[in-house]
Amino acid sequence: MPVADMPAKPELEKSIYDQMYRLAEYALAGERPGHSLQPTLIVNDAYLRLLEQKNVDPTDRSQMMAAGATIIRRLLVDYARKRRAEKRGGVNGRGIQLQVAMPDEANALDVLELSDALNLFAEHHSRAAKVVELRFFGGLTNDEVASQLNVTSRTVSNDWRFAKAWLYQHLSP
Repeated sequence: MPVADMPAKPELEKSIYDQMYRLAEYALAGERPGHSLQPTLIVNDAYLRLLEQKNVDPTDRSQMMAAGATIIRRLLVDYARKRRAEKRGGVNGRGIQLQVAMPDEANALDVLELSDALNLFAEHHSRAAKVVELRFFGGLTNDEVASQLNVTSRTVSNDWRFAKAWLYQHLSP
């Protein structure tokens, strides 16, 4: 049964919507002023898609946020791809800039570069790549990620450190 057909607590829905809004604000913080994509547009689209999910328990906040993280990532990547289309500057298009905290410094990343790097990383380290997606795009805590992946919080912490180091090495100029 789709999430939209199941009753959910209004306070849980508001909490999830509010957290998704904060994630969208964070993701767009590095974008140039006056860009066309606004956090409200991302969240509204992501939330509607989240409500259409069939295998998500609407009473499980961490499961909803994990699904929301995946949806937000896909929306941002789709938007960046459209912006990089030939009519908008081709390969040299601006994309969406994100701030990612890496060891020793914060680097502005293009969401497409991050997505491509995560896909490459996932080929050999799928669990660690999922940790990045859930922590970065979903804003989940280590405990929430551990619950979603059925591992310990310590494993999530180790995967997070490993993934940040790998991404830092592969995304550095």
